[in-house]
Amino acid sequence: MQTHPRAKLGPAGRVALVELIDQGMSLRAAAAALKVSPATAHRWWHRRASVASANQATSAWWRDRSSRPHSSPSRLSAADEEPILRARRETGLGPGRLAGIVRRARSTIWKVLHRHGLSRRHRGGRQSYRRYEWSRPGALLHVDMAELPRFRRPGHAVTGDRSKTRYEKDHALGLVYLHCVVDDHSRYAYVEQHQAKDAATAAAVLERAIEHFHELGLAPPEAVMTDNALVYTRSRAFAAVLRATGARQIAIPPYTPRWNGKVERFIKTLKSEWAAAHIWPSSSERSRALRSFVRYYNRRRPHSSLGDRPPISRVHNLRGQDS
Repeated sequence: MQTHPRAKLGPAGRVALVELIDQGMSLRAAAAALKVSPATAHRWWHRRASVASANQATSAWWRDRSSRPHSSPSRLSAADEEPILRARRETGLGPGRLAGIVRRARSTIWKVLHRHGLSRRHRGGRQSYRRYEWSRPGALLHVDMAELPRFRRPGHAVTGDRSKTRYEKDHALGLVYLHCVVDDHSRYAYVEQHQAKDAATAAAVLERAIEHFHELGLAPPEAVMTDNALVYTRSRAFAAVLRATGARQIAIPPYTPRWNGKVERFIKTLKSEWAAAHIWPSSSERSRALRSFVRYYNRRRPHSSLGDRPPISRVHNLRGQDS
């Protein structure tokens, strides 16, 4: 039987305490004999006395009672819990991400999910890693790109309808490419969507991203981290942007995307919380919602590595500036 972790007496000690009192010892003397307070002796004596004499032998009066309060005035009502549960069903996100959607504390959301059996399973161990973070916002920029399909209407993968009238192959429409730039210190993200992934486009996106960070009050970057794609490592236009900025390029070792993990994780978030979060009528509708999601990500969405604050909180908290 589990007992309260701070209990002074176990089940055997409680029975022994009551037996000493039955033999004629006072409550104070019995408490002193077992090295507990008189209040403890008083509680267990009257707990046993509250049970009918016929049931004392079979009752479990010596067990710990639940510490759960009889009433919880601050507990959310069913109507207040419904938006949390609905957001969980529609997005599948955890408490940290749902906090930015339903505007509730992470701990409150976890309690609601746990109460309804919707809390996530324990995750297994992850690959060995070492965290790093440059001390100044804008000093290190992570650059990468992702691709998404174009479509005229949602397919059976999201609608579940495989009929010919609903399903239309859109392979001929091609792909769109998300060029992403993420600041290492603040996790502030800059994203542009293009139909090309050539070196000229990548260089132009980086140039506009650096200009955008400058408008936020950040100094020019000291380094730009990329993978080993040719549009980054063999591009004269990309190298020219780096020379004009005075930044050096850091190319990650082959087959180690975790080095560039901040932008890799942002791309995963972008796909799960924007691209795959809704059944979009078309890829054009999805593209129109990109800017609003990036703004939400930078200015409102809680980030677990930033203490559940949005990335903009680190961009504006610079020395010499008012936030």
